[in-house]
Amino acid sequence: MSTNSGVVFKNVSKLFDDFSAVDNISFEVKSGQLITLLGPSGCGKTTTLRMIAGLELPTSGQIFIGGEDVSNVYAAGRSVGMVFQSYALFPHMTVMQNICFGLSDKSKDKAETLDKAHVVMRTVGLKNLEHRYPSELSGGQQQRVAIARSIVTNPKVLLFDEPLSNLDAKLRRQVRGDIRDLQQELGVTAIYVTHDQEEALAISDEIIVMKDGNIDQKGSPKALYQYPESPFVANFIGEANKVTGQLAPSEKDSEALFSVNGKTIFSYAKLKQADLLNKSCDAFIRPNAIVILDEASAEDNSFTAKVLSAVYMGSYVEYMIEAEWGAQLFMIDYSFNEPCEVGSSIQVKIDHRGVSIL
Repeated sequence: MSTNSGVVFKNVSKLFDDFSAVDNISFEVKSGQLITLLGPSGCGKTTTLRMIAGLELPTSGQIFIGGEDVSNVYAAGRSVGMVFQSYALFPHMTVMQNICFGLSDKSKDKAETLDKAHVVMRTVGLKNLEHRYPSELSGGQQQRVAIARSIVTNPKVLLFDEPLSNLDAKLRRQVRGDIRDLQQELGVTAIYVTHDQEEALAISDEIIVMKDGNIDQKGSPKALYQYPESPFVANFIGEANKVTGQLAPSEKDSEALFSVNGKTIFSYAKLKQADLLNKSCDAFIRPNAIVILDEASAEDNSFTAKVLSAVYMGSYVEYMIEAEWGAQLFMIDYSFNEPCEVGSSIQVKIDHRGVSIL
């Protein structure tokens, strides 16, 4: 793959009549990175992907691929491969014919075309399937054919438009791992669109969270999950309980105490917002940061809660609890303990490592 395959957006907007699908966004994808555009339906992520592919041209701003300004260049003039949600395979063509389709106008040497196709088929795990038709393949195999067809032309950038939405949950985990492994093996720059937060966290070097045609936050999966900069990101990247309370200084300079209705519920050891001390603020608490304690092991800042619901999910239990200070909280327990009974009282604490304060 090309060593100069970065993608740069400079103040790019896209209007459809009077509707602004993408509003003055700027970002950079470095060569060899896998970046995910993440957001709810209508946030502008697919329009952004289509502008990279050349299927849409920007209303204003500039798009660079490999250092070349392609803002006014349509798809045929760009070195971009795209894997669609629907796979877009030709049902009357074999696996080999589907893969070679992208090479049909790029090489007049049939032997060279077949050699390239065989190399790519081995790379994506399709060896010995060249004579099968799409209807004879599993969903995961069809997706691999679509990927093989996209990479056989040696594109600078590989684009994925919600490629796993047609697969069941177990197969999605497998194929997303295959996509990530393949991307790293090839060193190709890849841009991936999804609305699935777990998918984005699992495969991305960086995630761009979009909302209403704008970029709300960009960063590594860990940074976005642990340090969201807005309520939208805190709730969209995973789940979070919003609790309004007050921060007060503690005896330790490196900590602050978060209280609700006069009850301290956790100490916050990562305080950066000194201006929030002694003021009302919002804490976003991850469900797995709420920990059930043994009945006899109350700790500092632990509190009593009533179990409102308990749903057994196999490897974990989902609870809705009502804290003694009034709030209802969603929590997930990954321990191997028996599920708590609905209506029972439990002792819980909050692990500050799963808390963000905004």
